[in-house]
Amino acid sequence: MKQFYFAFLTIFSLSFSVHAQSLDKPVDIGGYNMHFNIMKGEGTPILFEAGGGDNSTVWAPILERIHKVTGTTLITYDRSGFGQSELNPALKNDSDFGIENGIKELEAGLSKLGYDDDIILVSHSYGGLYNLLYANKHPKNVKSIVLIDATLSDFWNEDFLAMRDMFVDINTIPKGTGDYYLNFNYNEIMRSLRNKQFPKNIPVTNIFPDKSAPVYPKEYSDRWKKVHVDLGEKNNNVTNIIAESSSHAVFNDNPALVINAIIKAYSETLDKNQQNVVLQKALDNAIDLSIETKIHNRSEHDLNTLGYSFLQTQELDKALDIFKTTTLLFPNSANAYDSYGEALLMADKKTEAIEMYEKSIALNPDNEHGKEVLLKLKE
Repeated sequence: MKQFYFAFLTIFSLSFSVHAQSLDKPVDIGGYNMHFNIMKGEGTPILFEAGGGDNSTVWAPILERIHKVTGTTLITYDRSGFGQSELNPALKNDSDFGIENGIKELEAGLSKLGYDDDIILVSHSYGGLYNLLYANKHPKNVKSIVLIDATLSDFWNEDFLAMRDMFVDINTIPKGTGDYYLNFNYNEIMRSLRNKQFPKNIPVTNIFPDKSAPVYPKEYSDRWKKVHVDLGEKNNNVTNIIAESSSHAVFNDNPALVINAIIKAYSETLDKNQQNVVLQKALDNAIDLSIETKIHNRSEHDLNTLGYSFLQTQELDKALDIFKTTTLLFPNSANAYDSYGEALLMADKKTEAIEMYEKSIALNPDNEHGKEVLLKLKE
């Protein structure tokens, strides 16, 4: 299992306006419309699946950042009965509005828009099941998947479905709505998908919180986390990323983590030269995001942790850039210089490392570890 621990790059609001041109597009898929929003670009398109009960608007705060770096087409949409999308009037039975029907509607909409070839999938919560089914139907076209605390097919055993029934009363949900049909068919959908796995040829990035899960009892939360950990441990094509201290909606609590994971997944579909350009933009983007958080007095910790995440993935040049930026933004931080010194040592830049450790100790004379390292370096 490849597993990286990322701390909170918390941004309570992304203080930028959307500049990329986006197109609201109602698509007739057989006598009724589905609503798509397209942010056009060049490259493998990225399709975003919202969680159960949500619509495409949940993705709006992070799209501009992703588009700015990747330049590719970003697609969000409302599943039928949600947001601005209509329900199929030809369907008569409640059971007709299941997830298989949802996949057919998605395929029809993408085909009409001309995006039925190569694609990258991103999903949150229940939307992960759409990614699962779409990837199994189109394993050659799906180039990468990013799951954000997604519902996994193995989670819902019969005990947990019974527990869910105690929390969800279908009679309180207005009939004839997308939410009604989702909940009416939920249990049978979960039974039908049990043990279904992502195709082994598709790289999957699986982001999930370290402690949280949707609001249910502790045994629910423990099992939710276990199936996510197992997904990475049992599948070589899956990389687990743990979002520390985040809630279920990781893209709200930790947008920078999600944005950078999506950018990284996209970059891996490119050739080496294009990849380097995108990753450099991603680095600049990460620094911009961290600078924006400075008003919340969190960005020193965020930048420091981002630097160490690059060290974990053996991206030393990026780590050095991050640690250097941290010293510039926080010139009175002993820890910033200490971390930069450590990275410089790993880069075999002994002279510069000595200078950073000296600055760290000057700011914090109690930095015993720094003193030990400095003594060894000067021997």
